[in-house]
Amino acid sequence: MPDTTAPLTKKDFKSDQEVRWCPGCGDYAVLNSVQGIMATLGIPRHQICFVSGIGCSSRFPYYMNTYGFHSIHGRAPAVATGIKTANPELSVWMVTGDGDGLSIGGNHMAHILRRNVDLKILLFNNEIYGLTKGQYSPTSPVGLKTKSTPMGSVDRPFDPLSFALGCGATFVARTIDSHLKHMERVLLAAAHHKGTAFVEIYQNCVIFNDACFEAFAEKGVRDEKTIDLRPGQPMVFGKELDKGLKIVGWEPVIVPAAEADIWKSDTHSPGPAFVMSQLHLDPAMPRPIGILRDVRAPIFEEAVHDQIRAAKAKRGEGTLEQLIYSGETWTV
Repeated sequence: MPDTTAPLTKKDFKSDQEVRWCPGCGDYAVLNSVQGIMATLGIPRHQICFVSGIGCSSRFPYYMNTYGFHSIHGRAPAVATGIKTANPELSVWMVTGDGDGLSIGGNHMAHILRRNVDLKILLFNNEIYGLTKGQYSPTSPVGLKTKSTPMGSVDRPFDPLSFALGCGATFVARTIDSHLKHMERVLLAAAHHKGTAFVEIYQNCVIFNDACFEAFAEKGVRDEKTIDLRPGQPMVFGKELDKGLKIVGWEPVIVPAAEADIWKSDTHSPGPAFVMSQLHLDPAMPRPIGILRDVRAPIFEEAVHDQIRAAKAKRGEGTLEQLIYSGETWTV
């Protein structure tokens, strides 16, 4: 429950550890935003846990003055599920990257999303392996030349949002590390969502994939090249908000914002969300950021504890000895 006796500040969530990412890394901005929004949630630090896997992003728990668990490569979803199921009162946040979360951890990611565990997932996407020094990742674009693809990648990349939607995630959103106010708004919406909240964060790797999002994320072009999806609001964009999206047949097209049938952002229907997640395939279209999906569904750990209560009501508390000797046992 929120602790109203001692209001926390952003500084309270800064640990005593030296933050060690490359100078200019987008991770600093994400950390700053997360520490800021945590102070507004009214949750005491001992009821918060950050979980990570392996990668640059996975240093995150060390820099949060909360409980934390630096787990192993790709298995953060399993650890986070166990923590939240064991203690549903905790606010659990999982921090991962495009390599950790969608390569070796892809299977675990799929299952935490479909189960709808009540926790928050921040997936830092820089379209590269940073910690292991610049190999291509599951989100790297076709043709990207890296240390492991010197002639250019031939793999079709994952789209994290399409992946999350396909797994049945109940909250799916995207933001950009350099778009600070937008990132804070999206993170707050995720924090207040009941169920698994999946947030992809475009995060720049200044060493191995610098400026990979500059064509649409750079401040001078962002208004024209991105479209901010706000639930129930018309899909308009441009510096003067003079452009909009609507559906002609089954295809989105750009039209003047003054047209009457501009498409409104619908976070409840899976169809529009998936169309938005694929919009980047057309280079003429703006890149969607904001909230694509926000629905309610049964919560995994609540169902688990309902079963436990039902079993206790029917059979009693039981003991470890009774459990060991129950069912099919034999004496040697």
